[in-house]
Amino acid sequence: MIKWPEIQYKEAKDGMLYPVVDFPRQPVGDIGKYGSMRRAYLERHRPLTYQLMILEGTLKLHLLEVNTQAHEMLEQLIEGMKRSEGITEQLKSSNQLEWVQRMNSIKYRAEEIIKTELIYV
Repeated sequence: MIKWPEIQYKEAKDGMLYPVVDFPRQPVGDIGKYGSMRRAYLERHRPLTYQLMILEGTLKLHLLEVNTQAHEMLEQLIEGMKRSEGITEQLKSSNQLEWVQRMNSIKYRAEEIIKTELIYV
């Protein structure tokens, strides 16, 4: 047998009874680029999970965590790829255009890894 939660009501000035709804406190902060991507993914491809997180009040915290993890992962991936591909400050000072091209390539590849392993799962 399902036990429904007790609902509290408050009488308004017009004499009507309205349910008292307490929403969970949401954390403060901007969900950022990766949090927005995760929210869009959940909304389109995991609608039940998305709705459940909204109802439980855990969606924003999840999105903030994903954004933080993604930025940390991005930084680590970029540094690792720079080392493995031999991109140095010397290259930056001697050939800026090549350095920018290679860094853009690294950033693009690192973001693809983040999308695959963190955002779209």
